[in-house]
Amino acid sequence: MKTLKNIPISKIHRASKLVQTGAKVGVNYLKYYGDKMVNSEADAKERLDESNATDIYDSLKNLKGSALKLAQMLSMEKTILPKAYVDKFSLSQFSVPPLSAPLVMKTFKKSFGKFPSDIFDVFNSEAINAASIGQVHKASKDGKDLAVKIQYPGVADSIMSDLAMVKPIAMKMFNIKGEHSDTYFKEVESKLLEETNYLLELKQSEEVVSACEHIPNLIFPKYYKKLSSNQIITMDWMEGVHLSEFTKINTNQEVANTLGQALWDFYLYQMHALKKVHADPHPGNFLVSENGQLIAIDFGCMKVIPEEFYTPYFELFDINILNDPQFFHAKLFELEILRENDTDTEIEFFTTMFHDVLNFFTQPFREDTFDFSDPNFFGKISAIGETYYKSTTSSKMSADRGSKHFIYMNRTFFGLFSLLFDLKAQNIKINNFKTL
Repeated sequence: MKTLKNIPISKIHRASKLVQTGAKVGVNYLKYYGDKMVNSEADAKERLDESNATDIYDSLKNLKGSALKLAQMLSMEKTILPKAYVDKFSLSQFSVPPLSAPLVMKTFKKSFGKFPSDIFDVFNSEAINAASIGQVHKASKDGKDLAVKIQYPGVADSIMSDLAMVKPIAMKMFNIKGEHSDTYFKEVESKLLEETNYLLELKQSEEVVSACEHIPNLIFPKYYKKLSSNQIITMDWMEGVHLSEFTKINTNQEVANTLGQALWDFYLYQMHALKKVHADPHPGNFLVSENGQLIAIDFGCMKVIPEEFYTPYFELFDINILNDPQFFHAKLFELEILRENDTDTEIEFFTTMFHDVLNFFTQPFREDTFDFSDPNFFGKISAIGETYYKSTTSSKMSADRGSKHFIYMNRTFFGLFSLLFDLKAQNIKINNFKTL
């Protein structure tokens, strides 16, 4: 893969790149108008989506940082984005153009005060994996193989300006009217800033490992504080296949179930025992070992679940509470889904909407075991999301509803369900985490 000799850092430079991309998208639309005059509109729209997805991703992968991270987040929104965008943006999870060797050395020296050769016995200057915020190199020291993650230069400094540029697009895409948008964007901004603090990630990683290493069939790397800095983090090199690749080749249902159970137990234990959760459940953050164990390797995005959100949120997972109109109505206000100044029409719409979504979404929690390979379940979740997304975008009602904590909690659950579906995991013991 072609390497990058530099990354646009200044606000003007990054903005100009996005303007250039916008011009390409404009040309694609001109082609689309001509295309649909001689071909079917569906075929023309599909080609438009593919062209736009390619041009947008090609721009973002060179910008890296929060712009590319947002694409990664959107790649998980399978109910909103056309397939072409999901497929293309999914590449941001672990496969983007890496920095060139000279830029790697310069970045390492600036961050750590030393060159890699001054610290490690062996250091491979070619990246093994490259994602949105950093890239991974293989190294060794004292006979131990290590993974060294190096953050791209200027990532932290560009987050706020990137979000300012992306905000108008996101507001239109998700029908956010503006009244409550700052709260949501501040939540995303704070999490992105946390992900650029590798010393914080190191601390979070060690805490998660200590708290969750007892979970069966789940393993973690060891982290090395003395070999890490604010932009560099060093951990054990873990041999394994990315979860997304594993799901394409696996034919062993027993292994799929074992991995699915480990994944489910890991997330539910975090939520209920730790009151915080690894809120970035995409396949690039997990490997599968040779003996069929799940390896978790990235804890830059951890979401603390405050008690005032945790309690009403999980109370609604109980079908008896969910079907108590008075209690349900009160919880919707508590979770900021309904507001005191809502009209009767808004109250009726959002009450019905969230009841339908939760009634189906919480179905696994009403069973002893659940089959996450069921395409009807996963398809129904997507259909419900799409139905209400279209309802809000086609109406005058804003879709910006609920506490800011929904952003990463919903992302976590939908990401988890998606991973389990891709694994084709069956017979998952829902309450198994309670006995760990």
